[in-house]
Amino acid sequence: MTTYVILKLIWWVLLGVLMASIGLMVGMDMGVGILLNFIGRTGDERGTILRAIDPHWEGNQTWFILGGGAVFAAFPTLYGTSFSVFYVVMILLLFSMILRPLGFGYRDQVNSARWRTIWDWTLFISGFLPMFVFGAAFGNVMEGVGYHFTWTGQYVQDECFLSYLLNPFAILCGLISVALAIQGGAAILMVDTVDPIYARARKFGVPAGLIAAVLFVLGGFWVGHIKGFVATKVTPDMPANPLLHGQEAVMRMGALLEHFHANPILWAIPAVGILGMVLTSLFMMANKPGLGWWCGVLTWFGVIGTVGTAMFPFLMPSFTNPNQSLTLWNATGSEYGLIGMLIAAAITLPVVFAYTGWSFWVMRGKVQPVTGEDGSGNGSLSGGY
Repeated sequence: MTTYVILKLIWWVLLGVLMASIGLMVGMDMGVGILLNFIGRTGDERGTILRAIDPHWEGNQTWFILGGGAVFAAFPTLYGTSFSVFYVVMILLLFSMILRPLGFGYRDQVNSARWRTIWDWTLFISGFLPMFVFGAAFGNVMEGVGYHFTWTGQYVQDECFLSYLLNPFAILCGLISVALAIQGGAAILMVDTVDPIYARARKFGVPAGLIAAVLFVLGGFWVGHIKGFVATKVTPDMPANPLLHGQEAVMRMGALLEHFHANPILWAIPAVGILGMVLTSLFMMANKPGLGWWCGVLTWFGVIGTVGTAMFPFLMPSFTNPNQSLTLWNATGSEYGLIGMLIAAAITLPVVFAYTGWSFWVMRGKVQPVTGEDGSGNGSLSGGY
């Protein structure tokens, strides 16, 4: 195995770590946004809920930046093609996420219940939509995307927006993502708040994890009846050009389960994901939300690991021309670039982990309830601890 191939494998693992971290950290914040209007029944309660994530949500967006940066630098062919193929989705995601800082920033600028209600629902949209798109995008790439390359290397899209984003399997994946976000958001609210918010978060979070587990198992049976992709001829150290070196791939019913059938030990990966979902709910039922939140780590790494294992070595297969599918072998950067990115990651990731851990440690404890958003004063998000 050459150094170049080893680097590709390392970055495949790192990409999975970054995607799981996005789901865990960003999903937690967005889950709170989704739950905001259902758990917070008064202006004061909704202000208290937002106070629980106010010190962290901007820092957690770092994982989005790291994920996008890793794809840009380590998988340039994948970046260029996927951002073009999913252009409408990316725009939808971008605009929904722009609403998020606006919601936090403008919500308390006018002392009006109606004004706050508008921004509270804006925060719901900017929580639900990105997490649904996040999950649906994974469903899309598992099924394959309709595109091919011309002899000049330009991509051509062969399917419309509605068919690639809103097909039934992708919707299922989107709902799993939303359910996990709700579970994570409910867990952090239980950690940071007291009754009645605590009790209502428990009421939403426990079933959300169990629903996610059921949907995840349903998805496992579903992929056995859809066509996946199998690489029949590949060169692991090929350059990042899907038009060169004669890569050959075919579509085959149930191919997404072939790695698991060939190596039964790999079933442990989806089992870890399901175990994480169930344990999180059980710990929340037992009023141990901190342990439940940490089980979310198992959940997201199990889910993303399952997708990566099922698709390996494909990153974004093409059902229009499977031979031009983007794989781990033909969609990475050069060996030199991967080494440089690995050095940058070795410096950056520990800093991000350390900062994240430090910020949660400093801001530990229950938030102080907000008072005044119902008209008795001037509620504010700042200075919550």
